[in-house]
Amino acid sequence: MAITKWAVDPAHSDVQFKIRHLVISTITGSFKNFEGGATSDQNNFENAEIHFSLDVKSIDTNVEMRDTHLKSADFFDAEQFPHITFQSNYFHKVKGDNYKLAGLLTLKGITQPIELDAEYGGAQRDAEGNIRVGFEVEGRLSRQEFGLNYRQLTDSGELLIGEDVKLIANIQLVRHE
Repeated sequence: MAITKWAVDPAHSDVQFKIRHLVISTITGSFKNFEGGATSDQNNFENAEIHFSLDVKSIDTNVEMRDTHLKSADFFDAEQFPHITFQSNYFHKVKGDNYKLAGLLTLKGITQPIELDAEYGGAQRDAEGNIRVGFEVEGRLSRQEFGLNYRQLTDSGELLIGEDVKLIANIQLVRHE
């Protein structure tokens, strides 16, 4: 079995999250700094090992005051827990270009299993001759399962922010020989 190593290309990848705000709309944010990779059997990603790390201090919701609050102990506590990490347990083809990705997500010092959907976008050779592959990964997590317990209420008694967080990552991997 020929092993192939892949590295995330952050210039051609993005990691976003979405959460309900005031129960009426959705706020979108992203993490600007991250790294990761995969180890696969050549170009076959079935059973690939996947790892990923996000820099919590790179959170960006386009509102500096909100970003500062999200980095505080009310939410991510970036000083004490500077990274969010993921380590896969399995990556299996479901059908066609669709995969299930499961592993352990560690956020704010709490590790929980998570299952995500991944769609293979294909492979191409870039202008420098490097082989690249793309995946779009989506999933949901309960923020409270990871100690993100901020619970401010609206005047009507609803939570200011939702319980579920939607994750969306568009990842481009570059093959390393």
